[in-house]
Amino acid sequence: MTDTNRIPLACVIGAPVSHSRSPALHGYWLRRYGLRGHYIPMEIAQADLKEALHLLPKLGFVGANVTIPHKEAVLALADIVTDRAALIGAANTLIFRKDGRVHADNTDGSGFVANLRQHAPHWNPAAGPAAVFGAGGAARAVVAALIETGAPEIRIANRTRPRAEAIRSDFGAKVVVHDWVQAANMLDGARTVVNTTSLGMTGKPEFRVPLDALAADMVVNDLVYAPLRTRLLIEAEAAGCSVVDGLGMLLHQAAPGFERWFGKRPEVDDDTRRAVLAP
Repeated sequence: MTDTNRIPLACVIGAPVSHSRSPALHGYWLRRYGLRGHYIPMEIAQADLKEALHLLPKLGFVGANVTIPHKEAVLALADIVTDRAALIGAANTLIFRKDGRVHADNTDGSGFVANLRQHAPHWNPAAGPAAVFGAGGAARAVVAALIETGAPEIRIANRTRPRAEAIRSDFGAKVVVHDWVQAANMLDGARTVVNTTSLGMTGKPEFRVPLDALAADMVVNDLVYAPLRTRLLIEAEAAGCSVVDGLGMLLHQAAPGFERWFGKRPEVDDDTRRAVLAP
């Protein structure tokens, strides 16, 4: 069978992956555009990651999304790493090239920006400081995107301060670190507010940072999408803020990989959201 006859395969790799909505998303796009291909979840243990990346291209896979806990480890295993993935220190999209090399990229930042531009069209990152809660891989992608789009200052707080300090060290003077116990102070005068932590997610502790300083000129984004309406977004909406849930980031970050693997840039619209949210 020639390469042109092979049905392209892609997957999401992680441990666990049973919660991932990526198979529903990519499966919907494949059906919507009548494309040949399959996208499946693959639970791969950390000890097996290197071997899996070696075998997947041989089995017909053209690429993969990467989720916890492999997003950092794949950088050391990839043959080509984009500048943005190297800066963020994590990859979420792999392309298995025909020459056998593994290409690692990070599309979380572009997904974050596209989500805000779609659902808060008036959002202007340069209008004032941003307040970012959390300092994990998603926070690093958000910080990189905010710097690229012109945010003048990025305030960041994390429950373990050294991770926030590491972001300041890597991204420079625009990043200002706050202690977690004083995280509410970051909201004063902020124009963009982003929760990148798992706080507020179904099954996780609530997001309990005091929100008294929320103001109507803020755009508030919670990367959590289960539930879609978190306490942060409910209180922000009550304060008159523009609110954006986290599902759109998931959808937009997936589009570049889908295009590379299956040859079609998918549209992220209401039909896509409904397909992913379907039981």
